[in-house]
Amino acid sequence: MNAMTHKGYAARVEFDAEDRIFVGRVIGIRDVVSFHGETVSELENSFREAVDDYLDACASLGQQPNKPYSGKLLIRVNAEVHAAVAAAAESAGKSLNQWAAEVLNKAAHA
Repeated sequence: MNAMTHKGYAARVEFDAEDRIFVGRVIGIRDVVSFHGETVSELENSFREAVDDYLDACASLGQQPNKPYSGKLLIRVNAEVHAAVAAAAESAGKSLNQWAAEVLNKAAHA
């Protein structure tokens, strides 16, 4: 995954072959915050500036900025899956939360 973070906000980055630039967009919020750069350094600076500008604009408008994800995740699975993951967590000597966080982290970064 091509992602970067700043002040808790994450962005997805892609390369635009036609314009030969990196293009990014802040993800995980309802507002649209995008940025671009011709080099990695320029892209990183543009991303940080876009997030900072977004936060400043929200403050000057008296609006609360959209928050990045809280870290709390509620999922619903059938009882058999719940029992299986609980057993896997216990076998690993971990809480269900610790086990699930590790599995989700590995899957998200695969």
